[in-house]
Amino acid sequence: MSDTLVTIENVSKKFCRTLKRSLWYGVKDIGSELFLRSNGHRGLRKEEFWAIRDVSLELRRGETLGLIGPNGAGKTTLLRMLNGLIKPDAGRIEIRGRMQALIALGAGFNPILTGRENIYVNAAVLGIPKSEVDCRFDEIVDFSGIEEFIDMPVQSYSSGMAVRLGFAVAVHMDPDILLIDEVLAVGDLSFQLKCHRKMSEFRQNGGTTVFVSHSMQAIRNVCKTGLWLENGSVKENGEAQSICDRYEMKNLSDDRNNYRDNGIQLNSDPAIRVTKIEFLDANDKNCNIFNIGDYFKLRIRFNCMRTLRNPIFHVDIHSPENICICSCYSNRDGYNFSSLSGIGYTDFCINKLVFKPSNYLCSIFLSENEINNILAFQEKSYVFTVVGASTNNGLIQPFPTWSVSSMSESVSLL
Repeated sequence: MSDTLVTIENVSKKFCRTLKRSLWYGVKDIGSELFLRSNGHRGLRKEEFWAIRDVSLELRRGETLGLIGPNGAGKTTLLRMLNGLIKPDAGRIEIRGRMQALIALGAGFNPILTGRENIYVNAAVLGIPKSEVDCRFDEIVDFSGIEEFIDMPVQSYSSGMAVRLGFAVAVHMDPDILLIDEVLAVGDLSFQLKCHRKMSEFRQNGGTTVFVSHSMQAIRNVCKTGLWLENGSVKENGEAQSICDRYEMKNLSDDRNNYRDNGIQLNSDPAIRVTKIEFLDANDKNCNIFNIGDYFKLRIRFNCMRTLRNPIFHVDIHSPENICICSCYSNRDGYNFSSLSGIGYTDFCINKLVFKPSNYLCSIFLSENEINNILAFQEKSYVFTVVGASTNNGLIQPFPTWSVSSMSESVSLL
């Protein structure tokens, strides 16, 4: 038996921007197929565009592929072709084994049927006998966590409940291939953790997963390989960690000029004005590219229009996924300044950068007397970059130390 479960060869799919013209093209294409004529429109006709263009890949048993790219890149279109919901205009897709898909909220469910009835209908479509579903039914319902609602029509379910039931059905029907779109983001945290544990178990048992997400951290956690789509074409294909890193850095690099020096002052007549922001290295030289473990200094230059009492400086640093890596207040860190006046600067220093390689966004806030009394702010207005080799898949590189002890015998490092 071949270990290759999914084969995609030079697959392309085009759509039309207008409904009327799309229907006309559809009628013409159906006529060509009925009369066994070759399709003479391999290129684009008026109002058409390529949603997917010349995509090729293979997935073997036990592999996990993450599809990444901006909205409109073709990720969901590719998933729908894999699931057989739409057919490619060119190329070939070959699937070996049983496939389950969770592409949209409640996909595959009849809204007027109950959750119980939909489980059996879904199984029947896959050719699973009722006796087998009876054995798995309690496990499916228990995993979904919607026991008290199982006999209600699916149309009365919330989006989170529909996702819970959909995922529970998908993973308990013993599929060989699992297709998952962004819908898992709808579930609450406990259910997301349960799903990731189940997906890990599925992968260890030889299942193949295609996972679409805008969360690069989710892709890193779930997938071994990544496919980066851009305007329907493959931009990059390879190891998920490195592709996610480059995707994040490209997105922020494209916006670097927009973020720099475009801060917004909160007050119309501010008591303090931020005049300049500088990133400095250990030698106080301007530097916005740092290595992991480097000394880091953010210098905030200001001009006070009056004397400020008990000034408070606040610095936020966000990851490319808009996750707050740190949020530091000068007073909470034990630095209580009595007053501020005239022209000057304050330094925010980190002795050792533990951030993983990526671009990071800085926000600056200045308050008087209390944190909520903000006089000026510049939100996500400055970007710095961390480079270097990271051995950690998480948000930071903590430089840990390891030791092993044994009560029965000595342990040595290899």
